[in-house]
Amino acid sequence: MSRITPQEVREIAALARIAFDDQEIARLTGELDAVLAYVATLREIDTTGVEPMTHAVPFDCPLRPDVPEAPLPAEDVLRNAPRRAAHFFEVPRMMSAPDDGGGSPGTS
Repeated sequence: MSRITPQEVREIAALARIAFDDQEIARLTGELDAVLAYVATLREIDTTGVEPMTHAVPFDCPLRPDVPEAPLPAEDVLRNAPRRAAHFFEVPRMMSAPDDGGGSPGTS
C-alpha cells in the first residue's frame, strides 16, 4: 500500500511553489514512498538504552547562557523586510482561508 498519493505530492509541490508534470509527479510519488518506507523500517529498530544524539560522532557544542534580554525594536527587525504591514512581516498566503471556499494551496 502506498504511503503517499500523487495528490499529496502535488499539494507539497504547490506549497514549495514547484511545478511538476504528471510524469515527474509519478516518479516523485514512488521516490517519496520509498523514503517513507525506509523511515517506517527505522521506526521498528529497538533503540532502548541508546542515548539521543545530534551527530553521529562526538561533537562538542558549547552553549551560551540563556539570558533574557530586551527585545529588538520592531523598526529594526523590519528594516530589511521586503514587505510589511504595520509592525508585521507580510508574507504570501500559503493556504486558503477557511471561509473563502477552499481552493488549492498558494492561490490567493
